[in-house]
Amino acid sequence: QVQLVESGGGLVQAGGSLRLSCAASGMTVSTRNMAWYRQAPGKQRELVALITVSGNTNYADSVKGRFTISRDNAKNTGYLQMNSLEPEDTAVYYCTVFLVKYYWGQGTQVTVSS
Repeated sequence: QVQLVESGGGLVQAGGSLRLSCAASGMTVSTRNMAWYRQAPGKQRELVALITVSGNTNYADSVKGRFTISRDNAKNTGYLQMNSLEPEDTAVYYCTVFLVKYYWGQGTQVTVSS
């Protein structure tokens, strides 16, 4: 079946950068939209960024100009480059793709210290 595995999370100081990866198996990333969501404890999951098969992107207002979503077709992996991180970015980050239903990875924890 389809499997998504996020990685790249960790602890970073405010103003720092992280690159999250979403390694896919059982599907081809280039043929489907991919999105990144995040969820902080006690809060609803929110959309962070979306990339379509044609390369169009969409970002939450809170991350626009700081985050960049991309994919590497050769590696069958999606990415979320996060720059100028803020404490408000602290959350578990998940990637998702749609094939008949939505598939989700386990998530990777991002913690930004003030």
